[in-house]
Parts: sequence; C-alpha cells; structure tokens
Amino acid sequence: MAFESLRAGRRVRRIGLFGGSFDPVHQAHRELADAALAQLGLDELRWIPVGRAWQKTRQMAPAAHRAAMVGLAIGDNPAFVLERCEIERDGPSYTLDTVAELQRRDGQRHPGEPADWFLIIGQDQLANFATWHGWRDLLGRVVLAVAGRDGDAVQMPVALAEAGARVVPLAMMPMTVSSTELRTRLAAGEPASSLAPRMVAPAVAGYIERHGLYHPHPPNTEQERI
Repeated sequence: MAFESLRAGRRVRRIGLFGGSFDPVHQAHRELADAALAQLGLDELRWIPVGRAWQKTRQMAPAAHRAAMVGLAIGDNPAFVLERCEIERDGPSYTLDTVAELQRRDGQRHPGEPADWFLIIGQDQLANFATWHGWRDLLGRVVLAVAGRDGDAVQMPVALAEAGARVVPLAMMPMTVSSTELRTRLAAGEPASSLAPRMVAPAVAGYIERHGLYHPHPPNTEQERI
C-alpha cells in the first residue's frame, strides 16, 4: 500500500513504533526493526519496552533490565531510539495511551510539522488486534506495518478491514528465534555467551550473564547498578 510522503509540498516525517516485552531482546527483533526502517523509509524507530503488560500473566524481568538490554541491542544505529514512556508510566501499558502521548509530545516539539506513524507488529498481534484497548481509536492514529508469520503473506482480520485499517506488509525472512526459547535455554543453565551472536547480540549476552537474568541460580554477588 502506498502512502503520500508530501503534504502541502513539504516532506512528511515517518516515525516507527516497535513495542514489546523484549524479555530478552534478540536478533529477530533487530532484523524486524532493520526491515521496517529500510522498507518504510523511517526517519526514526522508537523501541518501547512494555511497562505493565495487561495481556501477559507471567512474571517478566524487571523493566530496567529489559530497557538496558534494548539500549545495548540498538546503540549502533542512530535512527533507533529507546523510548521509556511505558516503563515510567503507572498502570497497564495500553498502546493507545502510548501513541497518544508520543504524538502529543511530537506535536509540541515540531509544531506544524506533520508525521506519519507506523506501528510495527507481527501477524499474531494483527490477528488479536481487535482485543486491544481502544483499538478503533488506535487505527485512526497509525498505519500497521505487519510482518507475516514465517514469511507468509499478511492475513487481514475481517474486523480490521471493516474498520478501515491501514496496513502495509513488511517483507521478512522467517524468524528462527524467540524470547520464550531463549528464556527456556537460559533457565536450563545454558550460558548466554553460547547464544551470541546468532540469537542475541554479544552485548546483550554479556548483560544477561553479569546480572544472572533467566538463569536458575543467579550469581551470589551484589547486583551491579543498572
């Protein structure tokens, strides 16, 4: 789907939003972000670690650790920005609240300068999108940039099509790593260093080992300052 890049003769900024638990952040996350940056012509892509994930029941690693790992995974690309609004905000992390806050802030910093906003999600998230808080209002604020499952074509849910969702597909190679797999392997005692660089960035692996994250027996030392 094509989108206009000019309004009233002026170039429109393009901003990507990529939210998730990032528990831990891994190379498939980075590959998706790189693909979105290139294929959508984004000026910046904001990585948003979730604060309180209202649709998850499992205990996540502390938000400060998850944010720190994201920072290590993206620090080599100035177009990537770590956005802490959800981990700093009380209450459930609703994407609608996050997008509204970021758009309000952007309007204050760039008055009179329009922007197109792209929400980066996967096919599974698209399939469940109609269960999200305020999803219809959210559709009016963002274009959904969707990576198909295992490289397949994006399947548009009927409810979203009827609601006029703006959707653009992202071409992606099948993802072969997941946070669930990483947590399982680390909990079984596998060292994080053995997972780098194919599954996690070396800096992220080092952080996991220093802080004993996801391991069955964390180091018996005082935790380093994050």
